[in-house]
Amino acid sequence: MFFPRRMKYIELTVHKNDINPVLEYLGSCAAMHFPDSPPDSSNAGIASNRDALRIGQNLEKLKNASLYIGLEPDFENKGSVSVSNEERQLLMEKIISFAENLKQKESGVLNEKTRIKDTLSEIEVFSRMNIPYDEFTHLSYITLRAGRLDPKNTETLRENLKDRAVIVPLDDEGRILAVSSRKGRFALDAELEKQFFETVKIPEDYKGIPSEIFESLDKELKLKEKELENILLEKNELKTKYAETIKSLINSLQITQSVETIKSKLIVSGSVYVLSGWVPHDITKKVTIDLLILTEGRVAIHSYNPDEIPSVRDGEEKVPVSLKHGAFVKGFEGMVSSFGMPQYGTIDPTAIVAFFYTVIFGIMFGDVGHGFVLFLLGFLASSRGLKSFSKFKKYSVPLMSVGIASMIMGVLNGAVFTNEYLLVSPTRIISAAITGYPADRILHILPMTEKGGSMTKLFYFFGFTIGIGIVLNTLGILINIFNSFVLKKYKDAVFSKKGLCGLVLFWYTLFIVFRCAGGGGIEWYDITIFSVSFLCILFAPVINRCIERKKPAMEHGVFTFVIEIIVEIIETSSTFFSNTISFVRVGAFALSHAVLSYVVFYFSETLVLSGGAFASFSAALLMIFGNSLIIVLEGLIVAIQVVRLQYYEFFGKFFFQTGIAFSPFRLRNYVEKEEF
Repeated sequence: MFFPRRMKYIELTVHKNDINPVLEYLGSCAAMHFPDSPPDSSNAGIASNRDALRIGQNLEKLKNASLYIGLEPDFENKGSVSVSNEERQLLMEKIISFAENLKQKESGVLNEKTRIKDTLSEIEVFSRMNIPYDEFTHLSYITLRAGRLDPKNTETLRENLKDRAVIVPLDDEGRILAVSSRKGRFALDAELEKQFFETVKIPEDYKGIPSEIFESLDKELKLKEKELENILLEKNELKTKYAETIKSLINSLQITQSVETIKSKLIVSGSVYVLSGWVPHDITKKVTIDLLILTEGRVAIHSYNPDEIPSVRDGEEKVPVSLKHGAFVKGFEGMVSSFGMPQYGTIDPTAIVAFFYTVIFGIMFGDVGHGFVLFLLGFLASSRGLKSFSKFKKYSVPLMSVGIASMIMGVLNGAVFTNEYLLVSPTRIISAAITGYPADRILHILPMTEKGGSMTKLFYFFGFTIGIGIVLNTLGILINIFNSFVLKKYKDAVFSKKGLCGLVLFWYTLFIVFRCAGGGGIEWYDITIFSVSFLCILFAPVINRCIERKKPAMEHGVFTFVIEIIVEIIETSSTFFSNTISFVRVGAFALSHAVLSYVVFYFSETLVLSGGAFASFSAALLMIFGNSLIIVLEGLIVAIQVVRLQYYEFFGKFFFQTGIAFSPFRLRNYVEKEEF
């Protein structure tokens, strides 16, 4: 729990016929972290990279096809899917071709329908004008051509004109109406002439537009709508028939693409692939057995400890860090990783962060009702909660944890949604059973709420919060000492203000303060111990250079060294003092929470006691609004303050360098096996 998982460097030599199943296995169980390496320059590597690009293009086409036929963009696999094969490839090409042809057909019909509607709309406008038909051929917006055309040439005319004109059959004898925009009339006339179009002469005294034109346009429009309905039916049939197949194919392609991408980065020698990476020590045996069974023994496996890898020994490569925790601690991993991953072999502070974050938040936000709301939100976001809250799942454990801590603190100070009376009776019974003296509440944060209350208990409470700060600061220094020894930074472990000398200085200063507060005095040995530890910190650079036999001892001269000592004295003193006193804010926010709760409850109670239905209604609104404001606003502020205390006062003691997270090769959308 307090250390990252031990890692092994595994080197696999795999026959080319087994490489796909091996990579699929490693990707499905997310067992191996591949170091960053350039793509393999061999022909096999280039081929794999080319295959990955080709698969990516096919994948994009298949996704577009699935979206076209109405499949939701949710391609999460519901079962195990293997690498794509030739049979799947042919099926994919068939579906893509069918969907693309259907899409092209639909696009053409839609364009024709739009042009017909536009033509019909414009002709309807001009039909109200009682002018000779011949005048319509000279309009500035559209061009009309009516005549006869061999039915065999009608389709050719349409194909040649495409979207530049609308061709409307008027009867079965070859009479047509051609309509185009005014600027497209030259292309229309030229094409009509090629197809041996014969213009039909409309009588000079004929006024308006012939009714046959309207009927033909309307008939053509209905035909296009019918075609669109048929296309929609075809899309639905395609969706019904191939929905699950398409999802399976997409998953298969995604797996194949990932495998080919990894293969392009592997070393290839003859008929074997060589792949290597980091695997957690506790699963190495299982992975080895599984691979031997999978390949029927056709794999060579070598494992190495991190210190056996030259690049690790030389500091050129970092060992990836994998953290493994229980449900409670795991919920706080994000808080640590957002600051940085601990280095391999050093102490993992996640468990300490989880404990102190929960405790400090509970102290600052003590109320049974407010804590219950946080706990309920956390439960709703958990896997047992509501699906609509699932996107907040990673916050479920922290919310439930701080909610329970807040409820415990609320029992101690006797507050339920700011109400100070609900817990009085059970608290009296409990306190009488334990101490023999009944009390309204176990902990009094506000002196004004206690008969004959004084500030003494409040100061004790603030002293308790400072005590939490002392413990957390001490843990930070101890972690830094341990980590420095592990990383072989012995000078930092001993002589720095966050090392052994700093720990002695910090605790001996506290010892002197406590002894003086108890009526004791300062002895000669106090000054000796204090001075020696302080001088070791101040002269650490000189001591280090002397140990390393570097000259001069004062690298930048005496004057610069004196200035550095003055700055170090100020920084060391202020750092220890501020880092400890900073935890007074825990008590301050607990007090502010109690004050806000008291104000909301006091005014609500005053309104109720004034009598009247309106006063009671106003009191209820005030309670709802006041509690909501405290939960949302103060809850957010408290959360930020606790994070600040963890980052600056705790992490600042030892988090000087960060490691890299264990990021195993994982196949997208693959149903993960039980987590290793």
